[in-house]
Amino acid sequence: MKDLMYTVHAEDYARAIQKNIYNALLERPSMLSMLPELGGKAVLDLGCGPGAYCKHFIEHGATVRATDISAEMVQLVQQQFGDTLTAYQQDLNHGLPQEQNQSADIVVCPLTIHYLEDLLPLFTEVRRVLKDNGSFFFSTHHPMVDFSASPSGNYFKRELVTEEWDTIGKPVTVQFYRRSLTELFESIQKAGLCVANLEEGKPSEAMKEQHPEDYAYLSTHPNFIFFECKKLD
Repeated sequence: MKDLMYTVHAEDYARAIQKNIYNALLERPSMLSMLPELGGKAVLDLGCGPGAYCKHFIEHGATVRATDISAEMVQLVQQQFGDTLTAYQQDLNHGLPQEQNQSADIVVCPLTIHYLEDLLPLFTEVRRVLKDNGSFFFSTHHPMVDFSASPSGNYFKRELVTEEWDTIGKPVTVQFYRRSLTELFESIQKAGLCVANLEEGKPSEAMKEQHPEDYAYLSTHPNFIFFECKKLD
C-alpha cells in the first residue's frame, strides 16, 4: 500500500507537525534533549520528512545529509534549505549505499524504523557509516503502546498493523510494524551496536500550557521510546 501520508499529503503533513502534540511537543523535544553539541559535526538524518530536524541541525552548526523514501518529502527539504544540506531519496530497507564508511558523527532516525520490516540491514549500515566515537539516535513507537493494536494478541510476534491517523486533520490510512522490545535489542546487538541511553519521552512545557489534558495523559503513559546507540568494540 502506498503511504499517502508522506506522499500525496506531504505538504499537509509538513504543516501539521510544526505545532502538533505528538511530533512538535513530545517527540522532537524529547529527542533533541538527548543530542550532544552539534557544531562542526557531520549529521545524517534518516527519514528526514519535511526537514523539521534538518532546520535544527543547520541552525546549530552541523553539516547535514538527509534522506527519505518519499520523493515529495525530499523535494520539500530541498526547496526549504537549498545547498545548505544534501538531501536525496533512499529506501532504508536497502541500506545507505550513498554514504561513506565512518562518515557521520551523529545519525538520527526519528519515528521511521517502525516502517521497516527487518531492522538488521539498516542498523548494520548505520554501524558502517558511524565514526568510531559516533552515536546513533532513533525514536519509535513504544512497544507497549503498539501491543494494544496487535492483530494476534502475541506481544512477541512482529506484525504489520493498519490504522487510520488524523495527523493532518482528516483520517489517512497508515501501515507500520509493531515489534517487541526484545526484538529491538536483538537487532541492535546483532548489528554490532550497544545501547548507551534509553528514554521514554517527556511532553514539553508548551504542551502543558496549550494542551493540559494531553500533557497530563502523556506525562503518565508512554507513547514513544528513544535510543542512543554506540558501536561495539
